[in-house]
Amino acid sequence: MVKVKICGITNLEDALMAVEAGADALGFVFFKGSSRSVSPDNAAAIIRCLPPFVQTVGLFVNEETAIVNAVADQCRLDIVQLHGEESSDYCQAITRRIIKAFRVKDTSSLDIIADYRVAGSLLDAWSPLAHGGTGTTFNWHIAAQAAASRVIILAGGLTADNVAEAIKTVKPYAVDVSSGVESAQGKKDAGLVSRFIRATRSQS
Repeated sequence: MVKVKICGITNLEDALMAVEAGADALGFVFFKGSSRSVSPDNAAAIIRCLPPFVQTVGLFVNEETAIVNAVADQCRLDIVQLHGEESSDYCQAITRRIIKAFRVKDTSSLDIIADYRVAGSLLDAWSPLAHGGTGTTFNWHIAAQAAASRVIILAGGLTADNVAEAIKTVKPYAVDVSSGVESAQGKKDAGLVSRFIRATRSQS
């Protein structure tokens, strides 16, 4: 079964709604440059109210390793997602399981994935404007090459209308969505979240 991560959670209402709809994981953005950024205190408060067996993921961009580990401990995160230019050596200093994000411009973007010994690799669309959450898709056939040999989480412009096709093409371990299920930046839409998860499950 393809897993679903709803990223950019900013409030408890959205978190519980996503879990009720069937989300396997929730993402919390700790990058202050994002419109979906949440403080460690607020994220910890939300996480304390979640039911069991829901994975919590903290997203960081080029942050100091000590801060990443401290926030992960405070919020009791299950997984750390690194969305910047973090090196493989950097990853060794992180105390949680890691999802390393790679922004895909062309097939050469996959060359460095093998250098990282992490739990999973997230593939997102390359953009000069942001490290993610742009709502932009990329060539899924490139992602399919990577998914043939490693754990791939597919992101980048996914919606309820295209996620089934994306899964058929890529066959990823999981899909990750943020802007594609929002009514406004940082506010999830219950109908879009439910439709997205139903469309994903239809391919499982």
